[in-house]
Amino acid sequence: MNFQAVKSIYIFEMARFFRTLMQSFISPVISTSLYFVVFGTAIGSRIQEVEGVGYGAFIVPGLIMLSVMTQATSNASFGIYFPKFIGTIYELLSAPVSFLEITIGYVGAAATKAMFIGLVILGTSFLFVDITIQHPIAMFAFLTLTCLSFSLLGFIIGIWAGNFEQLQLIPLLIITPLVFLGGSFYSVSMLPPVWQTITMFNPVVYLISGFRWSFFGTADVPIGLSLFAIALFTALCVGVIAWIFKTGWRIRQ
Repeated sequence: MNFQAVKSIYIFEMARFFRTLMQSFISPVISTSLYFVVFGTAIGSRIQEVEGVGYGAFIVPGLIMLSVMTQATSNASFGIYFPKFIGTIYELLSAPVSFLEITIGYVGAAATKAMFIGLVILGTSFLFVDITIQHPIAMFAFLTLTCLSFSLLGFIIGIWAGNFEQLQLIPLLIITPLVFLGGSFYSVSMLPPVWQTITMFNPVVYLISGFRWSFFGTADVPIGLSLFAIALFTALCVGVIAWIFKTGWRIRQ
């Protein structure tokens, strides 16, 4: 393992993040505040509790997952797409650096950025509602796994994308709708039976449910199934990335 190469890629990507630190910090705070005003106040005044949890607190895990998934995907996809766009990817490929080291550098930086955003949103939430995290270790583990898995997905998207429009296509048209329809602002048990069955085909449901369990001890699906789903998703992304570097698809072609 060439740790110097991993470190160089990671520091380079994080430097770009720190150049816009205030923007990266203020944006999630404002967005979270608006969500609490719209959902927590307007809707929360009509829905007092969901599964024994105040509605304002209930939506916190969903808010964090929404931002973490989109940020991890966007940061990782742009991180690897930009070197492709300007042609510096060939310098990286010609260096004595393996695909594993390249992936760890870019994905690690994207996951760190998403983790920072998630923690900022969690801290902002305490300004609006009282939250007690019943399983803090599990919460941190779910947050870390989600950041890593969606950073891996973003890495794949960045390699696949042929232009900036395609770069935003999957996050905007697929990931964000799946998060909204995955129980981020409501419990799946509140849906009619037929829609509960349909919702179970949404993979994001298992991630949000497991993450919410770490806060309140309640979940729409068994916690073991949530862990299996995120582990399977992570393994699939790693397998796809390994295949990409082995074949050179969209990199050397």
